[in-house]
This record gives sequence, C-alpha cells and structure tokens, in this order.
Amino acid sequence: MGGTILNVITVLIGSLVGLAIGNRLPQKIQESVVTGLGLITLFVGMSNAGKTGNVIVPLLSVALGVIIGELLDIQGALERFAGWLQSRASGGSTADDSGRARFITGFVTASLVFCIGPLTFVGSIQDGMGLALGFQQLAIKSVLDAFASMAFAASFGLGVTFSIVTIIILQGGLALLGSVLGEFMSTPMINEMTGVGGLLLIGLSLVLLDLKKPRMANFLPALVIAPLLVALAGALGINIYPL
Repeated sequence: MGGTILNVITVLIGSLVGLAIGNRLPQKIQESVVTGLGLITLFVGMSNAGKTGNVIVPLLSVALGVIIGELLDIQGALERFAGWLQSRASGGSTADDSGRARFITGFVTASLVFCIGPLTFVGSIQDGMGLALGFQQLAIKSVLDAFASMAFAASFGLGVTFSIVTIIILQGGLALLGSVLGEFMSTPMINEMTGVGGLLLIGLSLVLLDLKKPRMANFLPALVIAPLLVALAGALGINIYPL
C-alpha cells in the first residue's frame, strides 16, 4: 500500500499547486494544456494497446465490457458520485451548472487518467505482493501524476483533487488483491489487461482533444474481462497466441 499512499500525496500536492496557478492562466493557455495532455494520453494509449498478443482478446473484452458497463451505467454512477462530492466540498451550497459540470469533468477525467494504465494495475498488484518493483513502478507513476494533476487542476479545478478518492479505492483495492491473488496473474493476462487499458486511454484522449465524448467509464469492465479470457483460454487448452 506504500505506493498508493505516495501516489495520493503527489496527486494532492500537484492538484493544489494547479489550483493555485489555475486562475492566473488565460483560458486559451488552459485549453492548450488540456490538448497537450490529450496528445500525450493518445500516445501512451497507442503504445499500451500494442502490448496485446492477439487483437481478438481486446476486441471481445471491449465489446463485452462496454455492454456490461452501459447496463450498470458506471459513468452515470461516477458522475453522480462526483456531484455528491461537489456538494459536500461546497458545504451544501448550490453551484451554478457550469461550475458543477467543471468539477464533475475534472473528477471523472482525472480519475480515469490516473487509474487506467499498466503502472496502475501491475504496480499496485506487485506492491500488494510486497515486491520492491511494484513500489518503484508506483513511484514513477506518482511523479508523472503529480505533473498531470497540476495541469488538470489548473484547467478543471477542484474536482481533480478529489480524484485521490478513486486512487485510494482502486489502487488500494488492487494492492489488496495482489496480496491475495497476485501470484496467479500471468504475464499474458497482464499484457492483455495493458492492451485493453491502452484502448481505453485512446478513447479518453478523444475527450481531452474535444473530438468525441464517449462514456469511457462504462468501458472499465473490459479491464477485468481481458485477463479472465486469457485464463479461460488456458483452462480450455486454447492457444490464443499462434506462431
């Protein structure tokens, strides 16, 4: 859990710095910063997506995952949670629609960016297993997230700071999972999870680049389905990585 605690601290510091300088930046600079983050997210997503060894796995994972996510309305639940956080943060006072939307966008976007990617899953699971490599990976992620949270908070405001709640829940949960089941996670399972995560980051980059507004939180079940498909194929003796 040490890596998760470090990540929370760096995101908190970065977002507070971003809040302090955000109001001093012209709107066009804030928009350009978000565009830059969108381009970086697109690059990282494409790089991670290439980790898959068989495109059929992410194809099935994304298709099944988004159906489950849409039925559960994960995006809606996350936005309602963000709205509840916003009302608590404002002391129960009613915010204007634009301010509330900005808070929710900042919370949801930052939560997804910080919690989708190989460093999140592999690092958290290995950290939970007590491996030094896991903490090192989360330490690297923490530094990257510190700068990203600074830029996000400068553009989206206070909602980014509250993304630490998502980090605590998700990364903390993965660390606990790693302490129990981490040894059963094979390299192919991790690679396919990474590949699916890359596709989700590409989708998130479309939001940051203001090209499309996909409900990316509804795709999150795909991250669970990918390793399960690999495990199922192995149990059935199916070789999903033909030579």
